[in-house]
Amino acid sequence: EHVGEWSSRAVRLYRVELGMGYLELPQPGPAPLSRGALATRNVYILDAHLDVFVWFGKKSSRLVRAAAVKLAQELFNMVTRPPHALVTRLQEGTETQVFKTYFLGWDEIIAVDFTRTAESVARTGADLASWAKQQETKADLSALFTPRQPAMTASEAKTLADEWNEDLEAMEAFVLEGRHFVRLPENELGVFYSCDCYVFLCRYVLCPDAEEESEGSNVDHETEDDGESATWVVYFWQGRRAPNMGWLTFTFGLERKFKQLCKRLEVVRTHQQQESLKFLSHFHRQFVLRDGKRNLKPEGRLPVELFELRSNGSALCTRLVQVKAEASQLNSAFCYILNVPLEGNGETSSAIVYAWIGSKSDPDSARLIEQMAEDKFNNPWVSLQVLTEGSEPDNFFWVALGGRKPYDTDADYLNYTRLFRCSNEKGYFTVSEKCTDFCQDDLADDDIMILDNGEQVFLWLGAKCSEVEIKLAYKSAQVYIQHMKTVQPDRPRKLFLTLKDKESRRFTKCFHGWGDHKRPPE
Repeated sequence: EHVGEWSSRAVRLYRVELGMGYLELPQPGPAPLSRGALATRNVYILDAHLDVFVWFGKKSSRLVRAAAVKLAQELFNMVTRPPHALVTRLQEGTETQVFKTYFLGWDEIIAVDFTRTAESVARTGADLASWAKQQETKADLSALFTPRQPAMTASEAKTLADEWNEDLEAMEAFVLEGRHFVRLPENELGVFYSCDCYVFLCRYVLCPDAEEESEGSNVDHETEDDGESATWVVYFWQGRRAPNMGWLTFTFGLERKFKQLCKRLEVVRTHQQQESLKFLSHFHRQFVLRDGKRNLKPEGRLPVELFELRSNGSALCTRLVQVKAEASQLNSAFCYILNVPLEGNGETSSAIVYAWIGSKSDPDSARLIEQMAEDKFNNPWVSLQVLTEGSEPDNFFWVALGGRKPYDTDADYLNYTRLFRCSNEKGYFTVSEKCTDFCQDDLADDDIMILDNGEQVFLWLGAKCSEVEIKLAYKSAQVYIQHMKTVQPDRPRKLFLTLKDKESRRFTKCFHGWGDHKRPPE
């Protein structure tokens, strides 16, 4: 800025060539210079008035290189230059930043992708853009065009449950208390807490095949060891708020004892609301999920508890899950249990238990909610009341729920809900559908989910999903909406975007027992 009438001088580029017995120095073209002017088979001299650069191409000849160095030195001495001027030799691929500035469009910044590993660079090369152009983009969107999984009928569910329970000969339940597993009391069977871990040791009778019965003799079956005719399955159930220490305690303790006692032992680890149909069938639809930890009573007055009864796709998937004790959580299509404590803070505390039956709920759910209220919540200190929608007492029922508030009056979305997972875990983009008995924990943090409730299609973005997945999932959601227009023209869908921890009520109502997302320990 302290230089007065300063202006940049145009640089000159010469190409060194061998002519008819002498050297030639033609100029490749007018300014401005570009990187493409440097050919790998040639040698060039760049006169920048201050410095002189000799550029050697990788495929240039040694004779021309030696001649170019002599010419560059003579060219340097022909013009008066400052004392700090130099003649610099440059090999192709090792150019200095000063040399690059004389060429238009030569990037001075080196792009570095710190997310890539050495293996991926060796496999695909440094330039991902050129590699991607050569690849055939593979994507599997077939799940978007398959029809929705039909719901299991009540007769089919009963048949399956009867078969599995007929094979079940014995079941022993254990719960983790401190660092040890203790037997679960009989009256607590079917009640699970989200902060606890449970173990169920089940003994199943193996039915011999018809062919083996016809070929084998009766004597063989009579003398067969009793242990060989049965199999043992251990179900380890972990609540969504329970730490993994329970699984480690089971693996290094109770599992070893079971393997010493049982000849055929299979270990099945299951998480809350991701149980198999076979496991659920053993509780005869008396499956209660409570928040908190077993035998841990809060200080002060006991809180109000609200439980929602719901089946997802099958009667076998019936669960009574604790939800927020708010009036907005109610739905006329479901049945609920409201536990309102009155006095005391122990097992003998008095309470009022309401079995609330929605006006649009089915008779089977109404019968089941009364039975579960009687079996799981009733005791000598509890007043049990069965209410139908519209007959609630204001003094206790609505006050316990924080006042009367508007709530949903239908659950037609259950007939249309579908959850798809968009992922690149197979090496290419694929869309897969979750079963109808999906839960909140199926929302993977490193993937993108597509949720259809019959009216809206939500694109749910996990906190760790990639930009490539976002673009492909967005296109997939658009394809799905166009497909559903042809399949269900009377139900047009609208596309919505939702982020983790920003879900609306229209999104969360499709999940049974929606709560706060799980957080990794800090």
